[in-house]
Amino acid sequence: MEEQKGKSIASLVLGVVSLILIFTGMGTIAGIILAIIGVNLGKSVKRSGYDNGMAKAGRVLSWIGLILCIIVLVLVLVACGAIISLVH
Repeated sequence: MEEQKGKSIASLVLGVVSLILIFTGMGTIAGIILAIIGVNLGKSVKRSGYDNGMAKAGRVLSWIGLILCIIVLVLVLVACGAIISLVH
């Protein structure tokens, strides 16, 4: 039970940190990695049957962070491609 509670808290924290990284512009790759870990921790808590509010919130925030990080990464890569094509 304590292990599942710890995983719930970790999932929530990783989801929040991935969102903070994306909104502060600190790094999309780190945000993607943290969000994936948060989703996996949240899923493992759900599979164990100890699905509390923190685990649900952690999964939701991690999914949102993952999606936003991927969108920002794609936009950055498209912008870099556009800039490179303009230079040549």
